Amino acid sequence: MAASDSMLRLEGKVAIITGAASGLGEATARLFAAHGARVVIADVQDELGKAVAASIGLQTCSYKHCDITDEKQVEETVGFTVEKYGSLDIMHCNAGVIGPVEGVMDLDLNKLDRTLAVHVRGTVAAVKHAAHAMRARGTHGSIICMASVAARQGSVAPVAYTVAKHAVIGIMRGAVEELGAHGIRINCISPYYVATPLLFSLNGLTPGEVEARSCEMATLKGVVIRAGNVAQAALFLASDESEYISGHDLVIDGGRTVAMTSSLMAN
Repeated sequence: MAASDSMLRLEGKVAIITGAASGLGEATARLFAAHGARVVIADVQDELGKAVAASIGLQTCSYKHCDITDEKQVEETVGFTVEKYGSLDIMHCNAGVIGPVEGVMDLDLNKLDRTLAVHVRGTVAAVKHAAHAMRARGTHGSIICMASVAARQGSVAPVAYTVAKHAVIGIMRGAVEELGAHGIRINCISPYYVATPLLFSLNGLTPGEVEARSCEMATLKGVVIRAGNVAQAALFLASDESEYISGHDLVIDGGRTVAMTSSLMAN
């Protein structure tokens, strides 16, 4: 849904969103574009990514093949964006994989390495090259990293995914002072269970079944968490409305992790 001209919160800004060919990234790309941003979808799902970019509108959205585990491809994607649109204001490090579902005693370390390569190496590469581009052009940019409630509470996700998301928050916290010296903000978003293709691949459930389970476990009743809720959080962190927010992990879980911690302490 397009925003009115008076409500364009990203007008004139340029954003890269990794993993934006589907799921949370796609929802965010559509919302950013609706608010006036020019968006580069960086993904490995070429057909999906090109289709999403075309449906948003090729005047405001482009697709660039990018495997974020390959630093050279990340660097090239940043260069492509700056050359095409003249700047880079927002880097949303959204790409991710579920990874192996085995517990730690049965974990294949090669699969763990792959999971860490996507979430950790990929996030570092995106932060690194986005920050260089922003600093070179004097952009007071915003970098957003996709973490998870799994980084706050055990038994929410498989161990490899949990380890990776803890590391993503570590990247944000470790970079906040260095980037802040150049006027660049960096924050995380940590959502609860959202019905996306990534989650379907883990348990084979339909969107309705995922939403039903999420509602069943939710603390905040009467609201269903959807991709749009996460996209709205990214919009806030990308916009000038959050111009003095950096080093923050914005949790979107309806109070679930806080309530569970309180319950444990009460017992």
